[in-house]
Amino acid sequence: MIFSKNDNHACVIICACFPAILDPFSPMSSSTRPAMSGKTTTVFIDSIPVGGDAPVVVQSMTNTDTADIEATVQQVTELARAGSELVRITVNSAEAATAVPRIREKLDAQNCATPLIGDFHFNGHKLLQDYPECAQALAKYRINPGNVGKGKKRDEQFASMIERACEYDKAVRIGVNWGSMDQQLVARLMDENGRRSNPKEPAEIMLEAMVTSAIESAQQAEGFGLAHDKIILSCKMSGVQDLIKVYQTLANRCNYALHLGLTEAGMGTKGIVASTAALSILLQQGIGDTIRISLTPEPGGDRTQEVVVAQEILQSLELRAFTPSVVSCPGCGRTSSTYFQQLAQDIQTYLREQMPQWRTRYAGVETMSVAVMGCVVNGPGESKHANIGISLPGTGEKPVAPVYVDGIKTVTLKGDHIAEEFQAIVENYVEENYS
Repeated sequence: MIFSKNDNHACVIICACFPAILDPFSPMSSSTRPAMSGKTTTVFIDSIPVGGDAPVVVQSMTNTDTADIEATVQQVTELARAGSELVRITVNSAEAATAVPRIREKLDAQNCATPLIGDFHFNGHKLLQDYPECAQALAKYRINPGNVGKGKKRDEQFASMIERACEYDKAVRIGVNWGSMDQQLVARLMDENGRRSNPKEPAEIMLEAMVTSAIESAQQAEGFGLAHDKIILSCKMSGVQDLIKVYQTLANRCNYALHLGLTEAGMGTKGIVASTAALSILLQQGIGDTIRISLTPEPGGDRTQEVVVAQEILQSLELRAFTPSVVSCPGCGRTSSTYFQQLAQDIQTYLREQMPQWRTRYAGVETMSVAVMGCVVNGPGESKHANIGISLPGTGEKPVAPVYVDGIKTVTLKGDHIAEEFQAIVENYVEENYS
């Protein structure tokens, strides 16, 4: 699928010989989101709508010690700059709770308004009660029903957290996790299953327990006074097929806004592929209002990778546009060097790095496309389909690189500074065509 200049979109294509492979950053609008059988309820996280007709929201999570204020502020800023619209931070100690309002102040001083979500386990009821400035500084609380408490304490401590959310008018994500299920609920469902004439397999009961825990906890929160439009649900699994089944069931049984994520997805390619496989199926079915990609970073790796992957999933499904697209083929024997690969990489990196400034100055630039082609077979043709395209010489071809702007050949580049000259053409195009 290639967009011409008449589609009012911009596109970057990078190809060596084979037909162009559509990059995850292909042009689209949020209006193409598949329709669910029923809309979810819209929940506002500060000024950001989640659910209903709102675009799917990208969120991420820091891995710093929240008590380390400077490190946490830096990482939140990096994640926000990469495009994370919500950022979750761990609140697990008195030191972390004390740091939260100071983190919020420092972010505001840097004009970083990205809402902060507090991630609570085990002692959240105590921290929210003892540190009201923390409770007020957070935009949303994340509560895991399996880690709230046991027996009577469970209900009391859950109620305490919900009361704080009501007091400060905060949204709550009730997040059930496969690895930390409410064992009392599991035992109850297992007992009920055992009394059936035709009992289900234990694995089915575990999936049912996930959905039941989320919905019953949400209903309990409403019973404690939390409004329906203050609740987001999640049921995170580590298996792709299990995640799909759980969310399909959840979406059929309620209209709460839903947060999607494959928990403990893994590292590198494995984590990216697994998350993409699971979330793409659900999003295509219209299920999911906000997403997070739970990647294990490579040693010394960039935490913002999870944001980029989330954006690429949404952009490849034509649900949202975040940055101009760069499309490239894998190369073949006709390409005489790796120059086209380097130029493609450089242009793609350049475009993403510019987006924090461009998105505030150039409306619609995220739908732009640029073509970087590696030989004459598809080079000129594909370049003409992009807003800006360059066809680099392949093996045995004349050492020149024609450039096309909106389908028209405008200049032919040659020499040692093709990359710099082409980047300048891209910059000029953005300034002249977006406002």
